[in-house]
Amino acid sequence: MRKIGILHGKERSFPEALVQRINSKNIPGIVAEPVRIDKVMQGEPTEYAVIIDRISQDVPFYRAYLKNAALCGTAVINNPFWWSADEKFFNNCLATKINVPVPKTVILPSRELPDDTSAESFSNLAYPLDWEGIFKYTGFPAYMKPFAGGGWKSVYKLESMEDFFEKHAETGQLVMLLQEEIIFEEYYRCYCIGGKYVRIMPYEPRNPHHLRYVANFSPSPERLKLMEEIVLRINHYLGYDFNTVELAVRDGVPYAIDFCNPAPDADKNSVGEENFAWVVETSANYAIEKAQSYEPGKDNLTWGKYIQHSAAKKTLY
Repeated sequence: MRKIGILHGKERSFPEALVQRINSKNIPGIVAEPVRIDKVMQGEPTEYAVIIDRISQDVPFYRAYLKNAALCGTAVINNPFWWSADEKFFNNCLATKINVPVPKTVILPSRELPDDTSAESFSNLAYPLDWEGIFKYTGFPAYMKPFAGGGWKSVYKLESMEDFFEKHAETGQLVMLLQEEIIFEEYYRCYCIGGKYVRIMPYEPRNPHHLRYVANFSPSPERLKLMEEIVLRINHYLGYDFNTVELAVRDGVPYAIDFCNPAPDADKNSVGEENFAWVVETSANYAIEKAQSYEPGKDNLTWGKYIQHSAAKKTLY
């Protein structure tokens, strides 16, 4: 028997529907259930061939559990080693090397000193920073947001240099990105599952949360094809099995705005019935694919092209 485990927190609609859908297919030798952990022993395998991770970004204990599971052969969706290393600024940097349009972005040191550091810890950092050069590069209006993490936590829209300094003073020890605003005509949130299944969903981030998937954008077949190519390229290089990419279209060009979402919102009440049905069905089919191709004791993780090229000592471009 090859078990598929769903590791989740307070989320209910997606994990429960996913378990039910996998089991309803009655695939011989395949069963799905919520992950159960009663102990974690070093170097000892879990009972799961596949684990779909929806919560370890918030629970370090779970991330350690998943790394041990992966080391012992479990196919973890998403790769916990890469997820631990990845963050939004690196993603933007990578995009510039793989021909994906992104907003002009800079990373900023935290406003307050990190714990257990002093001014001497930053002897290599110029003070003040070249604020004139930074603001000239990104322009205003601009957005400021944490370089790691998800959702809309600690996200600011900034109208001027004065506005920036006022808001940056509120960010404490967070390391922030300052990013050019893309004034878009259309916006899309795109699921990518298994590096091959893509669903492009019109999305309006300026709407209240419960109405963001209520948008009437109608992309041409050519634009749909271009957006799908961008979504696949991003996820092939990052190596995510489960991710969303947000694309803002300005002057006909899709800009990747946010594409580090390895545990994206999949709640039926927010994404809507049709999108929810697609995510559940596609995730179920992919998890079954991974369980069927599982090789006990082997590395069953997905590794992106960036890591593959680095291991082979090849350039990206």
